[in-house]
Amino acid sequence: MDMREVFTIDGRRFSNMAGFYDEVERVFTFGLDRKIGRNLNAFSDILRGGFGRHEYGQPIHIQWLAYEKSVRNLGKENMDTIVEIILDTDHSGHDCTLEQL
Repeated sequence: MDMREVFTIDGRRFSNMAGFYDEVERVFTFGLDRKIGRNLNAFSDILRGGFGRHEYGQPIHIQWLAYEKSVRNLGKENMDTIVEIILDTDHSGHDCTLEQL
């Protein structure tokens, strides 16, 4: 098993997409002098790395706490799209695994 760096998204910290993007910024970026884009394309870019927490192209593992709460809060369609982005390692340029807790 490869040793991936683990990042934890905490679904208890947000209840809408704006809060989700705040959480993504908190978890995946460090020391940026600008805000990240508030859209799913920007989220995909962040997963590739190079924004302060992991190197560009570095394989990572995401633990999503309170996953079911996020499904309720963000909607199944949004969550399906987010999960698809996380797990799409073929076209995205990132290598992520996901654990729903």
